[in-house]
Amino acid sequence: MTYNLIKEQVYSVGAIDWDRRIFDELINIPNGTSYNSFIVKGKDKTALIDTVDPTKTNELRDNLKKLDVDIDYIVINHAEQDHSGTIPKILKKYSDAIIVTNTKCKEFLSEFLPLTDANFRVVGDGDSLDLGGKTLEFIITPWVHWPDTMVTYLNENKILFSCDFFGSHLATSELFSNEDIYKLAKRYYAEIMMPFRTIITKNLEKLENLNIDIIAPSHGPLYKNPEFIMNAYKDWTSNNTKNEVIIPYISMHGSTKRMVEYLVDSLIDRGITVKPLNLTLTESGELALDLVDATTMVIASPTVLTGPHPSVVYATYLANALRPKLKLVSVMGSYGWGGRMLDLITGMIGNLKVEMISPLIIKGFPKEEDYKKIEAMANEIVSKHEELGIIEKR
Repeated sequence: MTYNLIKEQVYSVGAIDWDRRIFDELINIPNGTSYNSFIVKGKDKTALIDTVDPTKTNELRDNLKKLDVDIDYIVINHAEQDHSGTIPKILKKYSDAIIVTNTKCKEFLSEFLPLTDANFRVVGDGDSLDLGGKTLEFIITPWVHWPDTMVTYLNENKILFSCDFFGSHLATSELFSNEDIYKLAKRYYAEIMMPFRTIITKNLEKLENLNIDIIAPSHGPLYKNPEFIMNAYKDWTSNNTKNEVIIPYISMHGSTKRMVEYLVDSLIDRGITVKPLNLTLTESGELALDLVDATTMVIASPTVLTGPHPSVVYATYLANALRPKLKLVSVMGSYGWGGRMLDLITGMIGNLKVEMISPLIIKGFPKEEDYKKIEAMANEIVSKHEELGIIEKR
């Protein structure tokens, strides 16, 4: 990669990671990612905004060499290694550069990297840095998605360097996004940002008065249409859900699968959008994505020993950790000789502020009376969706 001109004297100098397929040893990223880093050249001073993952140090150094700049400031919006890990090597080249960041981020960087107080200039919410005809303004946006996060606004060019805010995991040679980015940005939000939904809403409000032409996140392409991604975030972080039921499930011998299939058909017949997610085939990112808008989740599992299938345990744990805006949850499944599956699953969702729909745990393969109970579950879900105003009463 080489550097790219964004606006006059503003350049993208980061790196594309075409081959990366897992992030933080946790998140699958089938489309790769990028580590976006930026140069802002004023008349008097030059600032580098964020660095790159240490694995891409050479790319960043090569881009800076091609651009032939001297760096006075290194603005770090967030302390994670994919933003900050290259700082020591950049300082070897630009030894007089000062790291500009907030108090919490300085604290983290001092723990993660061999840095001293002399390396830092600490800024607070609303502070600015004059580069000579280019003014950087700093806005503290904690818990998007760490407590140290801030964003940087370039006043004269109306560019918001938004850190992980509004990002996406996508390796692409295109500098700017198109509407195809929606699903990838939504998945990024679901996996990384959703647990902090309420706080993100407040941070969105802090950006409302900014006149923004371009949003430049730390991962994925940039946005020339900032309203597109900001409106998407307002929707995702709102309390509004859609007329959707998701059913993460596992079936070992066919009983639970038959129950799920019958429930899916029953809900479709009643005008509800249903997404069954076979956990033997569904990766965690797909589950997270579908959790963003769903009103109801039905967790379906066979009984393994005395509890739910391990894949269901993980899916339940993930849903609880991500804290989506679900309104309703239920449990269904089958057992052979007994167990505590229902108690264990319901005990794992304490973070979810939901109402429980009547569960259905049966013995063996479903029988005629069990199908009637599944019909009753479908009716109860429809009734609750009507009460919530998500669908009109029949």
